[in-house]
Amino acid sequence: MAGPALKQLHSHRAIHEGGLSGAIGKTEMLIDFLQQGDEKNAGRAADDLIDYWKTRVISHADAEEEGFYLEIAAENPSLEKAVIQLTRDHDLMRFIVADIEELKEKEGISPAVLQKFYSLITVNELHSREEERLLFEQPAED
Repeated sequence: MAGPALKQLHSHRAIHEGGLSGAIGKTEMLIDFLQQGDEKNAGRAADDLIDYWKTRVISHADAEEEGFYLEIAAENPSLEKAVIQLTRDHDLMRFIVADIEELKEKEGISPAVLQKFYSLITVNELHSREEERLLFEQPAED
């Protein structure tokens, strides 16, 4: 069963905004270390950022899929397609994080790794906006 924060737009949006702003801030910190030529702290910042995506954003996605999405689809079968689309977004974020880990292991903090961190921000931002629109905004009645 989904917790009450997931079921209310204002609290759900706050979770999304907090997760995104944290990811942006940690990404900026990583970039700052790289610009300073501080590879040791950049490596730590990248590891922290990967952990953040897993423990903050993807764990939120897991909670949505394990309860909230199931309840939404059961209560309103017309939203089943939206739930499938939103779950795919979560899968994309998981794939990107896995790619980042693999690339970082092979190449260090390369331009490709940085591009993937930025892509996570974009996917997450678009996903959150669409989730709020599809699952919380009620269509106007004619």
